[in-house]
Amino acid sequence: MSVPKEILSALGELAQRFWEFQCHEFPLLAVQAGRNTADTVLLREAPEDFERRCKAAGDFRRALEQIPEQSLDAQDWATHRLLRRELDDLRDSYRVRAHQRPSLFPMGPEFVTLSFANTATLTSREAAELYVERLAGLAGYWPQLVANLRAGYAGGLRYPQQQLKNAAASVRAALAGDLDSLAWFSPFRRTALKGAKIDQLAMRTRQVMGAEFVPALTAYAEYVEGPLANGARESVGCTDAPDGEEFYRVLMRHFTTTDLSADQVHELGKREVARLEAEMEVAACEAGFRGNLPGYRRYLSTDPQFIAPSKEALLEQIEVLSKRIDLKIPAFFGRIPRITYGVQQMSEAASALLFPAYAQPSPADCSGPGVHWVTGMPAKLPSFMHVPIALHEAWPGHLMHLALIQEMADLPDFRRFGALGYSACLEGWALYCEQGLIDHGYKKDDPRVEFGMLRWALVRACRFQVGIRLHTKGMSMDDAIALFVSHAHMEKANAEREAYRAAFDPTYIVYTLGALQIRKLRDDVMKAEGTSFELAKFHERMLTQGALPVSLLRRMMLHDSGPSL
Repeated sequence: MSVPKEILSALGELAQRFWEFQCHEFPLLAVQAGRNTADTVLLREAPEDFERRCKAAGDFRRALEQIPEQSLDAQDWATHRLLRRELDDLRDSYRVRAHQRPSLFPMGPEFVTLSFANTATLTSREAAELYVERLAGLAGYWPQLVANLRAGYAGGLRYPQQQLKNAAASVRAALAGDLDSLAWFSPFRRTALKGAKIDQLAMRTRQVMGAEFVPALTAYAEYVEGPLANGARESVGCTDAPDGEEFYRVLMRHFTTTDLSADQVHELGKREVARLEAEMEVAACEAGFRGNLPGYRRYLSTDPQFIAPSKEALLEQIEVLSKRIDLKIPAFFGRIPRITYGVQQMSEAASALLFPAYAQPSPADCSGPGVHWVTGMPAKLPSFMHVPIALHEAWPGHLMHLALIQEMADLPDFRRFGALGYSACLEGWALYCEQGLIDHGYKKDDPRVEFGMLRWALVRACRFQVGIRLHTKGMSMDDAIALFVSHAHMEKANAEREAYRAAFDPTYIVYTLGALQIRKLRDDVMKAEGTSFELAKFHERMLTQGALPVSLLRRMMLHDSGPSL
């Protein structure tokens, strides 16, 4: 039965109105989407902004309820469901006061502004002028953030002590060095523009940074480690805060994109830990370390032959590896993005606080490449981790996935440019890529690579255990650290970093959950298609659906709305 044109038109118009609403409320999202906007204020985070968004979401939701979804085709049905999800999330987040307890570390608010600076490309004098005005506008973001934190504090919300210490340290690491060396000045270091006018704008940027932006960011750090730390919690579970249990349920529902309970997720994690430990024991045995898995892990992590002799050597190793992986991509993927990517290195200050690598997506207007950022501390990235890290962060993981979604011009804009809100899909895909390419022969003859893949998968599965237990079962930090040491075979310092990240980011469990769902979907499609199944075509079909909850992916690819696990 065909869908009446007026229904499709109403859905398309509502989706577009919602995108325009997002661009107005979140101008940084519009900039990242390549939208030609003259907005100089990129982050609107005052308390009244959140109240206004919640009210608008209710208005949108009532309009959406007037559009029947029963007869829509798969893509329009998915758009209807995703729009409803976005609107419900806005209202639920406001209801549990999420804006009064934002995540401060590791991906804290300063990281958002760093990413903006790192992706800004100055291709004209007008672009340079706009960048300076936007940087000045960002100076006003920090007082707004502090106002939200003050309101939360007045309402009884308290952060864990260690999270506040780490958040302040992260800001100070970002501010280490003179103005010209800071990330917020980097667009002028990268630009090919020359001349007196550009020099004047560069000087104006230094003035804005020195007189407005850096003092405002410093004041935020001082508030975090000063008044906000007064009475900070020793405990780390987010459920220990007022309305914490409901806050955690909202986070779980949003980031896992499933209705699985915390106990169900925990059981999945236990099974995955047991499976991966058994496979790692086999890998260690084949390498001559029978019954000594910790010894094999220690050998690969500390023997000098597996540690790059310098940060420059590490950067070159990852660059070379990336091109070798690129050679294999067409065999596994039927479609690749038009944009490319590069590898860059974090500062030593950032390397000390952050994880070994992360992905910075390419701007949607293709004005710059994606960036695979790697640590400047070689000991944090021994060679057995290189392949899984590159597969996860760059191609075919995050950078390729997000670039392809941005190219899906037939999808509504809120789906193309809102993919970062679907962590289970994105992180699940990246973890699936680590395992999938190695399973299908890439570097299969090198047992160290397979061990690296298994070890990183085990770390993610241990996050299931730690994340759920810390926030719902009263697990102590000492026990969380011990679990990473005993099961993931990590040195204590790395285990502490993992445990604290699981504590400070309650949604840190989505990697394994997403990967399990995608593998189950692949196996079910393979069973349904039989001898006609082609892996590259499966990957193309899946990636071109956009970022979705895997339950919706099943409906799109199997016409099946049954359980995905």
